[in-house]
This record gives sequence, structure tokens and C-alpha cells, in this order.
Amino acid sequence: MPSKNDSRDLDLSRFPAAAVTTDTTQLCLSCLFKLFTKQMNLAPRTAYSEIKRYVFSVPELTGKELTRPFFRNAEKNPRCPSCNAARRSHARLDIYRIEGGKQTDAARRALVKSLPKMAENFQIIEVKTTRRAAFYEWLDALGRTLDFADDTWLVSATRALLERREPKLDGAETFSGVRAVRRSQRLTEGWERDGARLFLSPPLYGEALLIQYLISRAQTHGGLTLDGRLTLPELLRRLRHAGLFAATSAAGADQFELLEQAINGLAGGDETLKYYYLIDRRDFLDTVKSVYSSFAT
Repeated sequence: MPSKNDSRDLDLSRFPAAAVTTDTTQLCLSCLFKLFTKQMNLAPRTAYSEIKRYVFSVPELTGKELTRPFFRNAEKNPRCPSCNAARRSHARLDIYRIEGGKQTDAARRALVKSLPKMAENFQIIEVKTTRRAAFYEWLDALGRTLDFADDTWLVSATRALLERREPKLDGAETFSGVRAVRRSQRLTEGWERDGARLFLSPPLYGEALLIQYLISRAQTHGGLTLDGRLTLPELLRRLRHAGLFAATSAAGADQFELLEQAINGLAGGDETLKYYYLIDRRDFLDTVKSVYSSFAT
């Protein structure tokens, strides 16, 4: 849903592309005012005060299945799925999730310092997780953006991997015009561009196969990758040839243990990671005032 005031969009250009994810949730204030005034018998002014100072939580804003009065609707003029209220009663909540770490901490502090009326207009929630959990969240979010009916998703997934590995990479410039991704017979690390082809070193190519397999196995039977549709044994054989398994760790391990080893190596294991959720409340505050006026008359 487009912003009611695009000038309010935050400048996130100082952050690596893979370090920030954005989400938008809508909140029906008509539902809330009806709850406070009709079911709880509060005066409109009291309801307004209570709603205005509400502190949001991450699960209620970012869950896959939102509950009343929260909802998602990308239509231009959506209706509340619970009370059928029109768009003028809906508040937009933009949620920015910033991954903590050396690459982002300075930029995050500078952003927070620059925000107008920070304490009133914005809310920050710090959440601890692990790099492994963050990896799966990233993988799930990436999968929801890809069109698996179009084979170009394989290139898009490779771009997402490189942006995650190299925070300073300009993905748009690097992948502009890329039509094919190949395994390099010459490189031992990194990648290089040759015309419309992008060549990856064997270890990096193996990581790309793993990412594509994990994303697509939930969509199709057998993971679809740059090397075609692979079964798990076929994937592991390629990862072994790419050097992603130490000889000692691969000896005697079953295929599921090997897959877990590969994922842990790519994700970073159970090392602690912090997420900072920045919630933009400005449209919420404006809409609360507007809806209150209609209930107070």
C-alpha cells in the first residue's frame, strides 16, 4: 500500500541492502474505537488517550497471520476485513528491521538521532535471536519475493546471496544484464563478471546451489537449482566437490547431518544476533486524531 506521505520515507541508503527489511501493517482504528467506546464503555476522549499511547509488539505487527485490528491489504482502497471500515480509518505502520552488527550500528545510531520527535513518533524494539534463526527468516522472506514460474528467480536468489555475504556490494549494478550464472573453473574464491555471465568460485557456487535448493524445495518436489532439479544426495555430492565439507566432518555422517553442517556453515550457527525493529508511528498518530473526531461528534 503506498504511503499517504512519501516524504516521510526514511533514508536507509547508509545501510547494506541485506541488513534492512521493511514491512507494512495496517491498523483499523474504527475497530479499536468501537472496542473502547461500545464494549468497554469508555468516553471517546479516554479511548483516544489510551489508543494514542499504545506500545506495539513485534509479533502482532509482523506475524504471518495477523489478528484484528491488524491486517495487510495491498489494494488502493482497502476495506477492513473485520468491520468493513474504509481506508480513512486505517493507520499505516511501517516496520524497519535492522540487523545489528559492526556494519550497521553506526548507521542505525545516526538514523535514530535524525528522526523527528523520536520518542513520540517512533518506537524501537530490540530482539535477540541467533544467526541460524535469522538465516531461516531471511530465506523465508526471500522465497516470498521470488516468482518460481520464471527461471530468472535463480539469478535473483544468487544476487540475494551475494548481497548477504558482501554488505557493500551494489547488487543492482553487479547484476544488471546478467542472464546466466556459472561455476568458474579458474577462480578459487569470489566471483567475476564476463558480459552477461556471472562466474562464481566453486565454494560460492555451492552456496548458491544450497540457497536455491532450500528455497525451492518448499515449492516443488526436489530442489530446483542452477544445476537443475536435485535430490538431496545429488546436492550433497556437489557441495562436497565444492569443498564445503571438511573431510573429517563428512566421514560417517548421514545426509541430513551433512545438510545441517552446510546450513550452519552458511548461517553462522547459534551465535547471538540482535534485531532492531523501528516502528514509524506518524501515520498512526495522525489517523487516531482524525478517527477520534468522528467518534467525538
